[in-house]
Amino acid sequence: MATIFAEHHVGLVRLALIMVGDRATAEDVVQDAFARTHVGRSRLRDPGKALVYVRSAVLNGCRSVLRRRATVFRRAVPYEPPVWSAESAALVGEERRQVLIALSALPPRQREALTLRYYLDLTDQEIAETMGISGGTARSTIARGLAALGRALGEAL
Repeated sequence: MATIFAEHHVGLVRLALIMVGDRATAEDVVQDAFARTHVGRSRLRDPGKALVYVRSAVLNGCRSVLRRRATVFRRAVPYEPPVWSAESAALVGEERRQVLIALSALPPRQREALTLRYYLDLTDQEIAETMGISGGTARSTIARGLAALGRALGEAL
């Protein structure tokens, strides 16, 4: 588990950050996923798939956070991409901001699939395992997400 943590912690925090929108919550979600995996490591059927399990736990944790937020607010709150400082806000180009806004407007499963594909560079099968869906569903979710993202950005992807 320590090796997985050392190699993948930063990437998983970034994944969670894209999903939940704030760094503190993202770090909490990832830490909780690693803690739960560590406690339950003896129950893993295939210890070689611990990373897949942690990724799934991070996504499920993000979903839980978003569900809790939805029940608290019960109204539409527009998502604004995170801005960490004035310097980083100046460095983030308009194009990237538009992509993040368009990505946040996608349905959660499409956003998750695209983030796993293009941010973590996972294969269709790895995405399917992480999301708990079939390979064909993963491919169609990615295709639909790309099409919707292209329409939102006004370009063909």
